[in-house]
Amino acid sequence: MSRATITLPNDLLDELMKTVRAKSKTEAVVKAIKDEIRMRKIEKIRKMVGKMEFITTAEGLRHGDKRLG
Repeated sequence: MSRATITLPNDLLDELMKTVRAKSKTEAVVKAIKDEIRMRKIEKIRKMVGKMEFITTAEGLRHGDKRLG
């Protein structure tokens, strides 16, 4: 794990800790970073809607692998 020194406004950090229900400042910042990464990945996937074509059904994807028996 890396260590970093950053300057954050106290009111912003307090609000973040309450919002994400974190017990420590580190936990709050880690949760916020993970959430930001997750949201950007979701947005990237949303932008791909309609650009990909699937030739099988969801059921086929789940249960169609013949190698599994």
